Amino acid sequence: SITAKLINGGVAGLVGVTCVFPIDLAKTRLQNQHGKAMYKGMIDCLLKTARAEGFFGMYRGAAVNLTLVTPEKAIKLAANDFFRQLLMEDGMQRNLKMEMLAGCGAGMCQVVVTSPMEMLKIQLQDAGRLAIHHQGSASAPSTSRSYTTGSASTHKRPSATLIARELLRTQGLAGLYKGLGATLLRDIPFSIIYFPLFANLNNLGFNELAGKASFAHSFVSGCVAGSVAAVAVTPLDVLKTRIQTLKKGLGEDMYSGITDCARKLWIQEGPSAFMKGAGCRALVIAPLFGIAQGVYFIGIGERILKVF
Repeated sequence: SITAKLINGGVAGLVGVTCVFPIDLAKTRLQNQHGKAMYKGMIDCLLKTARAEGFFGMYRGAAVNLTLVTPEKAIKLAANDFFRQLLMEDGMQRNLKMEMLAGCGAGMCQVVVTSPMEMLKIQLQDAGRLAIHHQGSASAPSTSRSYTTGSASTHKRPSATLIARELLRTQGLAGLYKGLGATLLRDIPFSIIYFPLFANLNNLGFNELAGKASFAHSFVSGCVAGSVAAVAVTPLDVLKTRIQTLKKGLGEDMYSGITDCARKLWIQEGPSAFMKGAGCRALVIAPLFGIAQGVYFIGIGERILKVF
């Protein structure tokens, strides 16, 4: 049932995001810092964020994610199942090429929601880093850019609604989809790696009596496949984060596109900059997709539909 799949994806997304969002915030801030490091690592970033902004400061941007993660995860998981059944006859036959193609289709479908969600989330997650950055350089002339041309700076307490409204007013729908190419460049390879790897790992624990793998096996399979795929596409995620960050601190570059961003990153910060936040990303994606696949295979959506 497509309805059950959508419910499963939505529930999994809500639970997963609530659990791992602070680590995702640390990832964004680590990827965005240029030159002299403000944060030494994930733990240092979370401690400094909690001290400066309080506990809920670690959940900046969570509302956007919690609102949009349900359709995003629902589209991703349901689209993958749809393409698997379409391309692989009964949907169960092992065919790596078809599995990768199904994953590609899922990645392309989800970007409709993922791109604006990530766009808004990144601005909110990075606001605290920028506030500290500006405090440290208050005596220097400001070259910071506002989220929009001609509007007042909103870096102290931006809201997703305000940012979205201003982007739509000044740039139209294209403003919310800034970095769409970079998002596709990240999400399609991720899905191509993740879904076939998960399917094959999960199949190793298939129980003929139950007709599916156990919750524990599905959870571990989701964690392993998610962490492998996450680390593999980290360089693309760094480029996407930098391109989608609308507001820059003093001395931080603006980028005209993916190639310009990659070139400046390589020249100014070296090859290691492409792996910034890789550990955080693995720690975010592993439980996120472990929870997602566990919920998906428990069949919460099916149970809810039975009640009604």
